[in-house]
Amino acid sequence: MPEIFEPVTLGKLQLPSRLLMAPMTRSRASADGVVTALTAEYYRQRAGAGLIISESIQPSVIGQGYLLTPGLHTADQVEGWRAVTGAVHERGGRIVAQLTHTGRIGHPVLYPNGELPVAPSAVASGEQLFSLDGMLDHPVPRALTTEDIHATVADFAAAAGNAIDAGFDGVEIHGANGYLIHQFLADNTNLRTDAYGGPVANRIRFAVEVVSAVADRIGAERTGIRLSPGNPFNNVREADPAPVYLALLAALAGQGLAYVHLIEGGDRDLTRRLRAAWPGALVLNPHPSAEAYPASPESAAEAVESGVADAVALATLWLANPDLDVRIRAGGPYNTADPATFYGGDHTGYTDYPALGQDGSE
Repeated sequence: MPEIFEPVTLGKLQLPSRLLMAPMTRSRASADGVVTALTAEYYRQRAGAGLIISESIQPSVIGQGYLLTPGLHTADQVEGWRAVTGAVHERGGRIVAQLTHTGRIGHPVLYPNGELPVAPSAVASGEQLFSLDGMLDHPVPRALTTEDIHATVADFAAAAGNAIDAGFDGVEIHGANGYLIHQFLADNTNLRTDAYGGPVANRIRFAVEVVSAVADRIGAERTGIRLSPGNPFNNVREADPAPVYLALLAALAGQGLAYVHLIEGGDRDLTRRLRAAWPGALVLNPHPSAEAYPASPESAAEAVESGVADAVALATLWLANPDLDVRIRAGGPYNTADPATFYGGDHTGYTDYPALGQDGSE
């Protein structure tokens, strides 16, 4: 079996290692969704990853779900990302854009016209938005019409085209963690009775249409999708996720995608079933054990060496260790992440984590 530092091919992406950086929202864009020079430095520092998957990037105004998150739907946003991709490529790295429409995880204060967030059905999340005015309850969203759905698919495709214009090496579609695509898949968020709701074949339709539109725009070999079967994040419920995700993978199997990225929810048997059903490359964000949180380098290495994944994506370890690849080869030590600086702020807890040797280690 291959090891974590052996090269791997994901579609058009020729990667020098199987150790990927998972997407992590950091909320350090401008109010207009434009990334800054600080963001370019953050990603430049982590270019030793086999592949960087960017933080969530909204494909449209109504796709935003949090303060100070970046977009890819205006010229200024595209220009901002060019500096990021250029910095990563200058260090020999590779980076794909994760496109995320948050659906009902949004609030009118985020949108210029104060409109409601949108979702498959008019079901509130029960969650809250952190705002400058304190915590605000998510409202009941507006249910998307069929025309709205088609427009949203087009937004994803347009943002994917913008990602390539901005220098990204590809696109990962966020279909996980209780955001819009996941809301179409889940039991309690999709109550539709039309062609996008009800039977499994209908609930997967939106995901398939988004993937197809993005692949048509930029090439399937530069397109991936992230999924989180059974993940209850953002109050979604999936009583029996296996049939839904097996059907989704079957529907996507003939498209020639670069990869599927699974967030593992603690059910390794389900991971193995999905791995067996997927004919292409599989990236795994391994579930942390009770003894090791966040997921450890050892769990990542085991996933590759056992054959359950072709590559692995780690998150928090990359956040705190910009040279994680070097540290894993050296057997550590590892910086500890500071949760108080995860979201928003300046360089503190963002670009000031030391590399090996800068922290007093040999």
